[in-house]
Amino acid sequence: MSAATSAPNPPATVGELRARLAQLHPAQIDLTLDRIERLLAALGHPERRLPPVIHIAGTNGKGSTLAFLRAILEAAGLCVHAYTSPHLVRVNETIRLGKPGGGVLVSDEELAEALSHCERVNAGAPITLFEIETAAALHLFAQHPADVVLLEVGLGGRLDATNVIDHPLACVLTPIGIDHTEFLGPTLADIAAEKAGILRRGAPVIVAEQADDAMDVIEREAKRLRAPLHARGQHWHVDVEHGRLAYQDDRGLMDLTAPKLFGRHQIDNAGLAIATLRAQQRFTIDQDAYQTGLLAAEWPARMQRLTTGKLLDDAPQGCELWLDGGHNADGGRVAAAALGDLEERVSRPLVIITGMMANKDAGAFLTNFTGLTRHVIAVPIPDRAGAMAPEALADSGRALGLRVELADGVDAALRRIAGLAYELPPRILITGSLYLAGHVLSLNGTPPN
Repeated sequence: MSAATSAPNPPATVGELRARLAQLHPAQIDLTLDRIERLLAALGHPERRLPPVIHIAGTNGKGSTLAFLRAILEAAGLCVHAYTSPHLVRVNETIRLGKPGGGVLVSDEELAEALSHCERVNAGAPITLFEIETAAALHLFAQHPADVVLLEVGLGGRLDATNVIDHPLACVLTPIGIDHTEFLGPTLADIAAEKAGILRRGAPVIVAEQADDAMDVIEREAKRLRAPLHARGQHWHVDVEHGRLAYQDDRGLMDLTAPKLFGRHQIDNAGLAIATLRAQQRFTIDQDAYQTGLLAAEWPARMQRLTTGKLLDDAPQGCELWLDGGHNADGGRVAAAALGDLEERVSRPLVIITGMMANKDAGAFLTNFTGLTRHVIAVPIPDRAGAMAPEALADSGRALGLRVELADGVDAALRRIAGLAYELPPRILITGSLYLAGHVLSLNGTPPN
């Protein structure tokens, strides 16, 4: 036998493994806990060998709230594991391993090894890609020492693959709105019930401001589980006063510099993170750590200004280029509010470049921008099954009285804007989908790190 024929096959790459694992279940989303509970049992229950877990559910703001939590905890000198979804450019973004001095994204080698191990143990049984990736994340977290795990729900809560933690340190509910109705139910109360499925007996639940229908559901579930409730407006308050963040609860008032993350909604997310850390009783966090964390927190594609990268070569000279992954009515509302704040500071003509997924309500999203601009350019989301056709997106915008053009891509849209005669360089927001945002960051050469 020759050396060439006897050489072992090289290990599969992360991309090859994910492509193979995606074939194990015909549906990308199939909400149940049966499959992941089976796999976790076969893996020796890594979910039972984790550091204390803070579990985060909600419709909007989960990732930003987690980013504030991580930054504050790390500023306090703690090692923090974090699991988020979806990724923007590379799947490695979803798993951050805690290290002294700050966590790092999982390496290709570590992730490939964890996925391969889960694949072997799963032995070809049906399981969704998200479920086996979640199992891999829990497996990695159980192997690496840390002080705390931040765990973001993927979709819903009650039947989400992350909902396997019996005794969390705290449960967090960000603002709940109408989204994913095909999986979570048609009403806000239905959706809130699914999100509140992460609550556990006796574990504190920290709640952002909610609509009455959602809050009623959360209060009933917290009472049933005897879970101490820490609700904004009842037990804690956050606001901006003279450009600073003012947080108050029954333990006192904190006067902090406003977060670096832009937008008034980030004040809300920061307040939720502070309330969470003040509700838990395992770690002591001093005011300096809160202050440092608010200024250090970063979360890409959430009202992120692009100041470097290839796309600026296509954009009008001197323009402002912003990126936001908002994709539902509430996400559009907070992005529009942030744009309104920018307009008050420096007035510029606004152009929206948007691409969306077909299962989203384009009209409900775009209506938020009708008072800010009349110029929208609809683009496709490349290589994404289930993306909305730009023509359908344009029809939704035109029904609102918006002037909507079509472009073959974001770069082509920017070149078209650059060819227009504006009195001032425009403000441009690229928005409508996290998948579009990931494509933009990749195209721009500025992926998350």
